[in-house]
Amino acid sequence: MAGIEAVATPGSIVGNPAAPTRPLRERIGAAWGLFSPYWRSEERWRAWSLLVTIIVIDLLRVYVAVKISYWQRDYWDALANHDIAAFWQLVKVFLVIIVATTVLSTARIWFFQALEIRWRAWMTDIFINRWLNNNAYYHVAHAGDIDNPDQRIGEDLKLLATKSLRLSLGLLDNIVRLFSYAAIVWSLSGVLSFSLGGGQIEIPGYMLWVAVIFAVFGSLLMEKIGYPMVQADYLQQSCEAHFRFLMMRIRENAEQIAFYSGARAEYVRLQAAFQTIKENWRHIMDYTRRIYLFEECYIEIGAFLPLLIIAPRFFAGEITLGAVQQLTLAFARVRGAMSWFIFSYKELALLRSVFQRLLEFETAMTARAESGIAITRNVQPDRLHVAALKIHHPDGAPMVQVDELSIAAGERWLVRGYSGVGKSTLLRTLAGLWPHGSGEISMPAGQEMFLPQHSYLPVGSLRACLCYPSDEQWFGIHECLEVLRAVRLEFLGDQLNDSDNWARRLSPGEQQRLAFARVLLHKPSWLFLDEATSSLDPANEAAMYRLLTEHLPGTCIVSVAHRSSLAAFHGKALDLGAGGAVVSLL
Repeated sequence: MAGIEAVATPGSIVGNPAAPTRPLRERIGAAWGLFSPYWRSEERWRAWSLLVTIIVIDLLRVYVAVKISYWQRDYWDALANHDIAAFWQLVKVFLVIIVATTVLSTARIWFFQALEIRWRAWMTDIFINRWLNNNAYYHVAHAGDIDNPDQRIGEDLKLLATKSLRLSLGLLDNIVRLFSYAAIVWSLSGVLSFSLGGGQIEIPGYMLWVAVIFAVFGSLLMEKIGYPMVQADYLQQSCEAHFRFLMMRIRENAEQIAFYSGARAEYVRLQAAFQTIKENWRHIMDYTRRIYLFEECYIEIGAFLPLLIIAPRFFAGEITLGAVQQLTLAFARVRGAMSWFIFSYKELALLRSVFQRLLEFETAMTARAESGIAITRNVQPDRLHVAALKIHHPDGAPMVQVDELSIAAGERWLVRGYSGVGKSTLLRTLAGLWPHGSGEISMPAGQEMFLPQHSYLPVGSLRACLCYPSDEQWFGIHECLEVLRAVRLEFLGDQLNDSDNWARRLSPGEQQRLAFARVLLHKPSWLFLDEATSSLDPANEAAMYRLLTEHLPGTCIVSVAHRSSLAAFHGKALDLGAGGAVVSLL
């Protein structure tokens, strides 16, 4: 959670945009690295089949749209000529066009959504695997550089699939429309002739060139006006995610907050977080106003421009009213196709911010802090050996020093020292979670299990919580009931299949006893306990350790604890202090 808390300070998000620092070519290459793997994956045949189907439907829709332009020409000419027979024939054709358009549009939506969910599901599976593999989720949270990984996996990947498909297919659709309508504009434009410098200049298809120049100029101006929207969207996603995270924390810690009467403090925190949303939203409002103002001006001028240019030819009798309507429509379609960048700019800005957030997340998941602590396995299968171990704080300040330590299978060790000396960090280092320091650690063979002070309880059945991290089907009901009785939780026996948020339902002491029941089920060869009985009374604490002695006589136990009463269950002690580690017999 440290990585999420890092963005908690009001105002730390707004006003400090994380602008991309990599060159444009690298950013495009990295974005392509996110976009392309799905289309080369094991899903590629189904993905390309769906994509080709959508493209074919889009081509048919463009064909129908072009036919409509000719239908409109004939329709207006029939009205101008008072041709009633042609009018009714055109009405029948229009009904066919309506049916075709409806069928094609409905089919396109279905195939688009099918491809969208398949792409999103594939990317979500890849990102979840990367996040959970090699403890990347722990290292990302510990580094504190990435806010809200849940949003990046849940929301940003959804936006990536949806926006990428919509924009890329929209671009292809506009390219097809451009060439389809460009031919109409070229054929109906005629030739523009004028004198310049004593010579006669003729420009065939001049209306097409007007549309192209108008759209290119508008696109360049839109990029200039709307570029800040990319960072504004990036920051808005961060602000919104952090606000949701704070509310989730209140829900998860409702009882603690209530004991402290902390409602007012939480209100202030939520207000401060929402203030960042409001401040950044004002920036989005400003940029959106500029973008839509430009779009409206662009649309209105673009609609008026062809009428102004065509009017002289119509009054000169060079073109019919139906042709005017067709040319106006075709000019609008060409201009619209060329203006894809302008009309899609807000979605493009959002997609660019999504790419930025996902690239940051991907980099953080693959990054590993270099460690001078070498961890090897099974060099001595029945012994844990530590040599010249120096554990540092992230800033390099010394924390724990262990010159030599050898723990044999079946031994019982108690790690002692004042609060903050680094006892828990020593266990993190043995687990391979703490990279800061130097030295050598040789881990033994056999199953190992680390029991933290607050054990994780997944939301689900009590049986799933008891069997975690193994699948609940690995252990029979009888085994589960037996270990519950052993740790004095037999009253939960009839609730094994009940689903609940057990971390909120069970008391801290009950949760710690449930963790001991997990140990009895899994029977590890090496057990590391970090203040695993801190919430238990002395009688229950002694009972839990007696269970370990009776049920797991061959298990090596390394306990981190403050209570002197636990010395009776251990044969050796490792005392940590400023002068290094001292081994003693108990």
